[in-house]
Amino acid sequence: MRYFFVPIICLICLSSFAQQISYPQFQEEAKSEINLQPEYGNVPKSTGQLEEDRIFIETVLRQDTTRRKGSDHLVKLGFIYLSKGDFETAMRRFNQAWLLDSKNENAYWGYGAIYGSFNDYNKAIIQYDKGLVLNPQSSVILTDKATLYFMQFQQEQDPVKLSTAVDLLKRSYAIDAANVNTTYKLSICYFLNKDCINAWKFYNECQKLGGQPIAENYTSALKKMCNN
Repeated sequence: MRYFFVPIICLICLSSFAQQISYPQFQEEAKSEINLQPEYGNVPKSTGQLEEDRIFIETVLRQDTTRRKGSDHLVKLGFIYLSKGDFETAMRRFNQAWLLDSKNENAYWGYGAIYGSFNDYNKAIIQYDKGLVLNPQSSVILTDKATLYFMQFQQEQDPVKLSTAVDLLKRSYAIDAANVNTTYKLSICYFLNKDCINAWKFYNECQKLGGQPIAENYTSALKKMCNN
């Protein structure tokens, strides 16, 4: 199948921000700082570090009452920092979320988002898959994982990547049809496959949900190809 290509890579990035650190710099710092590695690098902690963890957990529990609530709160903070391009603080917050509740799939969603923002697709997918093991019904992780395959497709024009993205987005949509990012990306994927019916279907659903991610050049390209 020949794909109809339009330069839309910037329209579906995981996030858009000014990076405060390059990926090589981040990786170099992570070698000596376990709090910049997912799950603290799974290395044994010193007595002092364990005591700091204990005090931290007790402090959070006094505020958020349960480990899961505290963990979810820190995940939200992590994404706020990530949106600002502060990868280091974001990773620290996601690690604290994991420390509070290692079964919280959203901590892995955060890890994956960091690596995905650096375009390290392999590491990002590993983290997303860990999250999906904990919760296979996580629509947000499925959609972000699909986004990585879509971005790889745009670079490589490998139809398998696009097909994988569509499958993941369909799974996500079946779980949560109100996810505006999912409907938008489904529309784009069907557009690339020249499937005008489904491209418009999910475009219109995205609009009904608010349509915030829809970019003008995609709308123009869709109208030009499908002449709705």
